[in-house]
Amino acid sequence: MTSTFTPSFTRRLVVKGMMAGALLAAAVSLPAQASVDVNGYKFEDTAKVAGKDLKLNGAGMRTKLIIKVYAAGLYLPEKKSAVADILKQEGPRRVTLQMARDISSEDFGKAFMDGLNENVDKAEKQKIVAQIGKMGEIFASVDGLKKGDVLHLDWIPGTGTQAELNGKKIGDAIPDVNFYNAILRIWLGDKPVDKSLKPALLGEAK
Repeated sequence: MTSTFTPSFTRRLVVKGMMAGALLAAAVSLPAQASVDVNGYKFEDTAKVAGKDLKLNGAGMRTKLIIKVYAAGLYLPEKKSAVADILKQEGPRRVTLQMARDISSEDFGKAFMDGLNENVDKAEKQKIVAQIGKMGEIFASVDGLKKGDVLHLDWIPGTGTQAELNGKKIGDAIPDVNFYNAILRIWLGDKPVDKSLKPALLGEAK
């Protein structure tokens, strides 16, 4: 039987086959963007802060009684499971909050201060009182947080603590790494706001 395929047609088939194979190989070689799911809120495995790639140390849900308040993720230059190592780690750091419910700026500010008061002693708090006041002004400038809002609290070396809401910076950067470490203790201190969230952020939750 004589073939009905012309040489040009055969060449086109070969070229198409080679292109399909190349595309498939490229797709297979591309690394998948991994993420962690916390009750439907996703946290990417990496985040870029101040030009540096940070790793997701851990993520979990903040609940009050049985109400989901927000999902939280902690990003660090290197993963750490000890609070002391996290507090002294150099380079940028990030806490990301993804809101699971609406909360007023007054209630959020109160929760922030309650967390500080529980985990920072009076002498240490006196040293950062000015920074606490500036953070209070930032909270007051926001008309509450809505479900689905994303709040970043970043430590940027040489700049300070920078808050960012839904991709936009809010307020000026607040200097002093001791202030940022005080913020971290809200979730990682001896009396964290949520006892189940702390081990999740430390990467210890199963």
